[in-house]
Amino acid sequence: MKDKNLLPDNNESTLEELTDQANQIIDSLENENDLDNSVESYQQLLKLNNIIEKKFYKNFKSLSQETNTKVKEILKKK
Repeated sequence: MKDKNLLPDNNESTLEELTDQANQIIDSLENENDLDNSVESYQQLLKLNNIIEKKFYKNFKSLSQETNTKVKEILKKK
């Protein structure tokens, strides 16, 4: 799924907010008896999952770069 297919307001949401949205969709799917009515919810859940993965990766990458910078600074001091 490409970023242009994602809902723009979700790109501004935090990981916690996106996770809450995903959990709400999961709860509604668990209570749904007719799976034919669930297709749109599943698609939305897949999009949210993709957004969450991308945000998690960006946060991980940022944290990793920050850690590497701090390690290099410490090594320069020695």
